[in-house]
Order: sequence, then structure tokens, then C-alpha cells
Amino acid sequence: MKEAMKTPEVDGDGIDTIRGALSSFRRGKSREASVREQLHRIADPSGEGSRTFLKVYETAVADAAAYDRAAQRGETLPPYAGVTVSIKDLFDVAGDVTTSGSMLLKNATPAERDAEVVRRLKAAGFIPVGRTNMTEFAFSGLGINPHYGTPLNPYDRATGRIPGGSTSGGAVSVSDGMATVALGTDTGGSCRIPAALCGLVGFKPTAARMPSEGLMPLSTSLDSIGSIGQSVACCAAVDEVISGEPAATSKCNLPSLTFAVPSSYVFDDIDGPTSAAFDRALQRLSAAGVKIVTLNMPELLDIPVINAKGGLTAREAYLYHRAWLDERPDAYDPRVRVRILRGKTQTDDDYRATEHARRELIAKADITTRPFDAIVMPTVPRIAPTLSELAQDEDYGRINLLMLRNPTIANMLDRCAISLPCHKSGEAPVGFMLMGERMADHRLLDMAALVEPILRAA
Repeated sequence: MKEAMKTPEVDGDGIDTIRGALSSFRRGKSREASVREQLHRIADPSGEGSRTFLKVYETAVADAAAYDRAAQRGETLPPYAGVTVSIKDLFDVAGDVTTSGSMLLKNATPAERDAEVVRRLKAAGFIPVGRTNMTEFAFSGLGINPHYGTPLNPYDRATGRIPGGSTSGGAVSVSDGMATVALGTDTGGSCRIPAALCGLVGFKPTAARMPSEGLMPLSTSLDSIGSIGQSVACCAAVDEVISGEPAATSKCNLPSLTFAVPSSYVFDDIDGPTSAAFDRALQRLSAAGVKIVTLNMPELLDIPVINAKGGLTAREAYLYHRAWLDERPDAYDPRVRVRILRGKTQTDDDYRATEHARRELIAKADITTRPFDAIVMPTVPRIAPTLSELAQDEDYGRINLLMLRNPTIANMLDRCAISLPCHKSGEAPVGFMLMGERMADHRLLDMAALVEPILRAA
């Protein structure tokens, strides 16, 4: 019997959302009690806390209690005082070692200061509850970690399915109520893939909008700092805080929107549940007044050609890791090491050619998509595979590339994108991705907020 997915209360006062948490505080619930409940879920030996968190911040209780006392004194609190956030193990937190899900850096020097986005979250009142597990060095879309264990997907947990990666722990921390929102990164889908597979919302902003100080890079050309939450509003709130940009509301409505669906590439090897859920979502949106058109995007076929030698990610990762790889190659997950080493075979001329090809790709795609409000597609083309399906390296490599294929489009085109759940209650989670234009993040979030209740209606 498969475990049914819980349906969070998006527009009401459900405590799984930021809005719900703040509403509960206004009604008299203490922030300390809320944090204790989440830490209890993390510590529950029957749950996924031990595989989800690499470090838990017991100081979160004292932080929450301090906000409660300040509120009782009538002091003005930060806007998100007491709302919890999990921090992906790629971000510096003062006093912590940033291990990036590796054993290699377990004994490295602790960070002296918080990453800038972590500092901004704390200043806005968010309380970090811990550092979350991830694919080692963020170099996979599956979420498997042989060093610290792999947190299991909330769907069909008895069978054991992957959470998606690389922000695996972040997604499970939210799905299991161990944190209200998760801070993550997205280089080729690392927020959107786990969000899609775990029935959550995952947002990848335009990369240039986010400060990268205190973030361990995977690919400086493609890395973006994003979030995972139970609702679009959760991701929008985190985005406003970490970008430092006030939210700007666009005046759009469903009947005014035109979404384009690529006619090929993004549907290759799609499975039955994903195809059915995506088609049903398009039908609902069409019935709500959205114009849905099919778009020929031949430039998408250029992406695997551009990345044939490992792309920008492999080269940039190799240049960052090469000293460690020379000194301690066996400390790496072999499946991560082999991907990084693809960058060793690239020359400087190869790298420059890849950069040039990407610029040309962006220019062509900008012209193709200009008439449309968003490009939509399945976030990933299949539901979460089981751990047993990935036991063999060949299967691991094939499925990893399949999971990364659609989300990587937004990273290659330097755009914003968001994944929304579109499956029926009780079914395997399926993600519906909207891709906007570069720096049009606020408009994309507004469109996603309009689309969200339509997709959750089933």
C-alpha cells in the first residue's frame, strides 16, 4: 500500500507554510513550541531526520524563545520571526564546517561568518534548524549520498524512492515538517528536481539576482540560489529576503496568459504517470482561460551537443577540485568523482567554445520564446525511481541525465523557473515547470501563484 501524500493548506493557516506559521503565532502559539515540534520530528528515530540533517541547531529553541519574550514586551519583530529554515550544506554558517555532503571536508576549518543569504534570512527572523544532507558537492540530480545516507522520498517510503537532488535533505525537511522552508541551490535543477519528486514547490531564480558570498560553488556560470517550500508564497517570501528586492506584483490574470509547450525533447522517455498528470494540468489551465500553444524549439536539441564533453559544470568543478582530486581521490563518491573528472579532458579552447555556444543558444531562444508568457513542461520526465533501480552505475548515469535534462534548460538559458506539484492526491508526485525570462522572476512568481490552485484542484 503506497503512502498517500499530505496536501498542505496553501491559502489558509496551515502551519506547513510560512503564512500558516505566522498566523499561528498571531493566534497565540509560541515560537518556541513550534520549533520544539520540528526538532522533535527531526529526532524521531522512526523518521528521516538522521539522514536529512548533517547537523541540528539546538540553539533554535533559544532563538525562538527570545522572539517570544520580545513579542511579549511589545517589541517590533522581524517579519518572519520564528519561521524555520533548513540550510543546505553548501552554505557557510559561522562556526560550522561546510562539508558539501562530503567526507573530504569533514575536518576542514569552520566558517568565520554566515553566507550572505544566510545572514539575510536570520536578519529577517528566520531560524535555521540545521544543515541538510545533499548529493556530494551538488553534482547529481538524484540525491543519493553514500557517506551520510539518502533521505527517502515521502511518497511510497516503504519501497524506498529517491528524494531527488542535489538539495535532497532540503526537500525532505519540508515534506516531513522538520522545517518550514529550505534554502538550496540549483545548477541544473537541484531545487526543482527534489521539489517535483517530493510534491513541493521549488524555485530557481535568475542567478545574477543572488549574492554568492559564502557559497561553495559547483559551476560559477550556472549556480543559482533558490528555495523549496509547500507553496509559491513560501518561495516568493524567501526570494524577497535573500535577493534584497521588494516583491513587485505584476497585473496578470489567467485569461491574459499564453503558455508554450515545446513540441519535442522535453517529452522523450516520459513515463505514464508524468504524461497523464501534465496533460491533465494543461487541460485545467486551458479551461481556466490560459492559452496553450505548441512551440517548435529546435535550439533545445543544441544543449546536449554543447554539453557533450561535460559542459561548463564539469570544467568549472574540476578546476575547483583538482588539488583535492590529486591528493585524496578515494575520499570522493566514485559517481561524483567520475563526473568531475570529465572536466579534466576539456582544454581552455573547449571551455571558451562552450561559453560561446551557450551565448548563441541564449540569443536564439530569446527570440523564439519572446511572444509567450512562460514555457511549460514536465519538471522531470518520470516519477521518483527506487533506490534499487540505481544500484548499477550504468543505470545511475542514465537516469541522472534524464532527471537533469528538462531543468537544465533554464540554467543553460540563464532564466528563472519554478516547479509546482500537479499530481492527484495519493498519486506519485509530478512537477509542472514554468520557465520565465531572464530577470523576470517577480512576474514568474505571480503567474505561478495564479496557476498553483488550478493545479492543486484535483
